[in-house]
Amino acid sequence: MTETTRYALLEAADNPAALRNLPEDRLPELAEELRGYLLESVSQSGGHLAAGLGTVELTIALHYVFNTPEDKLVWDVGHQAYPHKILTGRRARLPTIRKKDGLSAFPNRVESPYDCFGVGHSSTSISAALGMAIAASLDRRPSHAVAIIGDGGLTGGMAFEALNHAGTLDANLLIILNDNEMSISPNVGALNNYLAKILSGKFYSSVREGGKHILGRHMPGVWELARRAEEHVKGMVAPSTLFEELGFNYFGPIDGHDLDTLITTLRNLRDLKGPRFLHIVTRKGKGYAPAEKDPVAYHGVGAFDLDADELPKSKGGTPSYTEVFGQWLCDMAARDRRLLGITPAMREGSGLFEFSQRFPERYFDVGIAEQHAVTVAAGQACEGYKPVVAIYSTFLQRAYDQLVHDVALQNLPVLFAIDRAGLVGPDGPTHAGSFDLSFMRCIPNMLIMAPSDENECRQMLYTGFVHDGPAAVRYPRGRGPGVKPEDAMTAIPIGKGEVRLAGKGTAILAFGTTLAPALAVGEKLGATVVNMRFVKPLDEALILELAGTHDRIVTVEENAIAGGAGSAVSEFLAAQRCDIPVCLIGLKDEFLDQGSREELLAIAGLDQAGIAHSIDAFLQTGAKPKRVGGSGKGKP
Repeated sequence: MTETTRYALLEAADNPAALRNLPEDRLPELAEELRGYLLESVSQSGGHLAAGLGTVELTIALHYVFNTPEDKLVWDVGHQAYPHKILTGRRARLPTIRKKDGLSAFPNRVESPYDCFGVGHSSTSISAALGMAIAASLDRRPSHAVAIIGDGGLTGGMAFEALNHAGTLDANLLIILNDNEMSISPNVGALNNYLAKILSGKFYSSVREGGKHILGRHMPGVWELARRAEEHVKGMVAPSTLFEELGFNYFGPIDGHDLDTLITTLRNLRDLKGPRFLHIVTRKGKGYAPAEKDPVAYHGVGAFDLDADELPKSKGGTPSYTEVFGQWLCDMAARDRRLLGITPAMREGSGLFEFSQRFPERYFDVGIAEQHAVTVAAGQACEGYKPVVAIYSTFLQRAYDQLVHDVALQNLPVLFAIDRAGLVGPDGPTHAGSFDLSFMRCIPNMLIMAPSDENECRQMLYTGFVHDGPAAVRYPRGRGPGVKPEDAMTAIPIGKGEVRLAGKGTAILAFGTTLAPALAVGEKLGATVVNMRFVKPLDEALILELAGTHDRIVTVEENAIAGGAGSAVSEFLAAQRCDIPVCLIGLKDEFLDQGSREELLAIAGLDQAGIAHSIDAFLQTGAKPKRVGGSGKGKP
């Protein structure tokens, strides 16, 4: 059977306009083809799977009812949006998703007019859709704005801030909560679907609004009684109270896999005015038994065999930095009862699964609430505990104010285990940890470390834990060079780097995992190579010594050059009036698209060839160093 035969209806609905021309009774067949194509494609290319399988019917219904792209669909988070990409003219390119020059893993405004808002972090959809609804109102455009929030996105504080604001406005906004963390319970069946259709229909709406107008003006006591009665009746079949009190007209929960109910309800809600909230229940991994059984494992996958009952086992090998952290956390917790582990909804990704099983009373998953994660850690530290916040670099950006005001200002002993620092690869720029050295370095009281290998990562985590103040250890995604972590834990002397290769002429100061390629370059150049280890405090004595005995200094880091570790070195040398040429190698002032981590390091010039090229270009400038004395210090 050819692909055209297997996916004939999907091919006919290659864009939303074509989809809207299909008879409604053909949509269940389209859903079957869409789910089949999604499974087949992702099983071959890898990518996010379980969440998209759960939004097949919802995506079809949204594009069928709403006039996209004039009507705006804002996805939150983008893991749900693979079916959206398929139905908006990108089906043929889906096998390229998350690859270099391929489709973005998330909605991307540059990629398609149907992607009205770029996504990557969660809990942003309601704010963005509200902004679009306000703009449409100001422009007197009849377009709709729809926020589809799921995958735990409603646990984020930003979502509640947006709900609080949206409920006070008469904006043409529809929020759809895609609740995929619960099974379809008995009250989400035929009766509840029927009630949702009735409650969202024009007759009910007109009676409700008419009664509100008449009774509210002439018989306010009766209106209040009627309003409370309505809330009581609706409250028996739906958890509506919170959203009604925030100013939303609430409907649901309904079966998010029932196309007939979805389409009828969405049509009714499309014709209503003001802020509306629709609660649907879907099943992650819907239609593929292994993903339904273990949606966490099938959230993001590599290539796999569709006919197998489970994903392929890891081939083992050296541990990843995340695994090194997870093992250290358990080892340290066994030694010190004060250790508490905190994660903002990233237990598996951040390596806390074993810790959560062994020390459940000391494990805290706060949901997608990075700000809260940092401040609750500060509160724990105030009471004598030693909290460890396991967080991705890109997500720590969301808690910057708390890092400054609640932890650093009070000099509290909170350890930040910062995963996915630097270039992350397939997830692209929304998930890259390109800025943490820059935004942490300017904060007083911070201790900042960057390990060059697995054992150094373990020892730095211990160093940060025993440090009496805020500390951060930042490490990249993936595996290190293969240095076995030692069981013993030894604190590293704070602010001390180490010369790993003695040479002359050029001194290469490597921060973190850039040490390995820097050593390879240094051996060819006959240069000195230093494992700096600490970004704050810098080993100032060592830097001055190298400035006095070398012709030039090169810094290498997997962080933005602007404000990064190299900038710290340059600032120090300038303050010492040390006139020596300095070459800063790091991430340039641009966002890099997705690709494998190795591809992106090469593009950024942070692999061995790129570092060698940058140093050669620096040498070709012919800059003549000016050294004064052996100390490297210039005249005052």
